[in-house]
Amino acid sequence: STDLTSTVGYDSIIQHLNDGRKNCKEFEDFLKERAIIEEKYGKELINLSKKKPCGQTELNTLKRSLDVFKQHNVGQGHIQLAQTLREEAKKMEDFREKQKLHRKKIELIMEAIHKNRNLQYKKTMEVKQMCCCFLPCGLLLHFLCLSRFWQLFLKLAQTKSALEDTDRSYQQSVTTMEKIREEWQNEHIKACEFFETQECERINYFRNALWLHVNQLSVGCVQNDEKYEEIRKSLEMCSIEKDVDFFVNLRKTGSLAPAPVVYENYYNAQRNVTPARSPVPVPISRRGPLPTPTSAPGEPDYATVDGYSLV
Repeated sequence: STDLTSTVGYDSIIQHLNDGRKNCKEFEDFLKERAIIEEKYGKELINLSKKKPCGQTELNTLKRSLDVFKQHNVGQGHIQLAQTLREEAKKMEDFREKQKLHRKKIELIMEAIHKNRNLQYKKTMEVKQMCCCFLPCGLLLHFLCLSRFWQLFLKLAQTKSALEDTDRSYQQSVTTMEKIREEWQNEHIKACEFFETQECERINYFRNALWLHVNQLSVGCVQNDEKYEEIRKSLEMCSIEKDVDFFVNLRKTGSLAPAPVVYENYYNAQRNVTPARSPVPVPISRRGPLPTPTSAPGEPDYATVDGYSLV
């Protein structure tokens, strides 16, 4: 703006810096809210693993896989992520307050300069207006001198002296105004350079903070997948045949089937002249190989997810 007293440009810069600070505060609040969610989710996962039964009567290899599944609970990872997010939010808050403190010093300097500049400009314009009012008197003085009106000459001479004093005051005011203008301009340039540096630092810090946040989420996913991989490895060691044989050997009641029931005649001994045979237990033969589990139509195999093989 060509108006010396205008602060439109300066106000636009300050408004932009305030908006940037507000954006940092919003991201800081986002991290805090995400931390609350992560902590709550992690605690609920841990409580679910501890309190909710999950295959507690399984045996042998599948039981070992379930034990690994319970041990590798990802809840603690979410709680740790919540703590990390709170730390990052605190760093963002410290950075934001540090910039605010440094910027406040420059703003106070600029406010004082603006105030001094505006006061001097107002004073200069007032003196200039007085000079403009004295101009007709000066012309009248010249006319009266030529007409030799002696009775008014003394009074007009005083007016001339006052006009000269006012003109000198106007010149001094303009000179002072120019010095103040130069001082304001120099300080304005310094302030703009400082604000520009601050804005570059803010954008860089904000970008890096967001990048770091995404990396932390990725690390959490990788750590969770490593735990899931341990569970998958334990499931690879799970054997259907071993678990069935383990149950049979653990709960078996013997190797012989119950003997058949035979008829014994207690009513007429003469009719049953043929002695009854002693029942002989029938040995139990091991049945054939276990059936191979098959997936229902449209149901994915245990080692695939939507066509993507995990093994």
